[in-house]
Amino acid sequence: MKSLRKFMDKIKPHFQEGGKLAKLESVYDGMETFLFTPNTTSRSGVHIHDSNDMKRTMITVVVALLPCLLFAMYNTGFQHFKAIGIDASFWQMFLFGLLAMLPVIVVSYVVGLGIEFIGAQIHHKEIQEGFLVTGILIPLIVPINTPLWMTAVATAFAVIFAKEIFGGTGMNIFNVALITRAFLFFAYPSEMSGDKAFVKLDSAFGYGGGNVVDGFSGATPLGEVATNFDNFSTSTMDAFIGLIPGSPGETSMIAILIGASILLFTGIASWRVMLSVFAGGLAMGALAHSLATPTYPASMLDPLAQLCFGGFAFAAVFMATDPVTGARTKIGQYIYGFLIGVFAILIRVYNGGYPEGAMLAVLLMNAFAPLIDYCVVQANINRRLKRAKAK
Repeated sequence: MKSLRKFMDKIKPHFQEGGKLAKLESVYDGMETFLFTPNTTSRSGVHIHDSNDMKRTMITVVVALLPCLLFAMYNTGFQHFKAIGIDASFWQMFLFGLLAMLPVIVVSYVVGLGIEFIGAQIHHKEIQEGFLVTGILIPLIVPINTPLWMTAVATAFAVIFAKEIFGGTGMNIFNVALITRAFLFFAYPSEMSGDKAFVKLDSAFGYGGGNVVDGFSGATPLGEVATNFDNFSTSTMDAFIGLIPGSPGETSMIAILIGASILLFTGIASWRVMLSVFAGGLAMGALAHSLATPTYPASMLDPLAQLCFGGFAFAAVFMATDPVTGARTKIGQYIYGFLIGVFAILIRVYNGGYPEGAMLAVLLMNAFAPLIDYCVVQANINRRLKRAKAK
């Protein structure tokens, strides 16, 4: 690291005012602060000095997402070889998934970071670090069969219209990764339909020879519930382990809970939001199950299964806990999270054309988070005023 530090110090003058590459100062600053903790501190006012800056926070979230990413790579290969009826080794399945997901990860980061770099240069601002997390979230929530050009268009739309137009990192009101998925869902519904969201991989990866079934699409469990509940055979334990079809990062409850433990242990995510999302989902799932009817097949799932299937758990841990787009007050976080859980199950159960609900539930509550905080603060103010008058 010392040699890298010396190299960065050596080239720094070229990026400062008067240097040959002064116009790229924000690019250098972004790389330097990514590699090393800034040694500058505030000079006035009351401040808390901590080595854990935004980059370190974002990297912690990326680390928490790694179990989901690694399992997603394995499960992608597992689903593929299962579909074509070939017994493959662990490493064959993992390598297949790696090769399938790597292009999506590259496209996500190249497009998203490219737009942020260009925006920082145009506005002479520091490069923000928010996309470090968004860039890995997108490949985990976008179906693996989504064409790369669609992913690129959706990522560009989300970064520009859901983030940069609001002022960049920390100013957006909607979760950028979910806006990417929402854009794909509404702009290209045929590619994002709930019952065809997983295996549509061709033989270009070189496994299986002539036995590869090109264009195969595997139904997700929630899609199967909505269209063929009588023959539904996926157990809650299958969903807990994660060896089922679905968007890459959303299938394994075990991997998601490992990530949740990291976020809670480091204090990055709010346990209030996380707990209340699961409580809201459990409550709404129990209510729907008590009123179960064949007209709405998803209502016949037990409440625990509702939490394990689909993107509910992933949204509760990694989407709802986004501190930028969520509620800030403590009481507001309970309300915000509980309503996400309720609406996620409500949409999933009673909207026959859309067998998932977590994405729309989080985006809906993103819009209402400021109002929730406002009501909580005003209620607190009114309560204090009443106390003062009583005295």
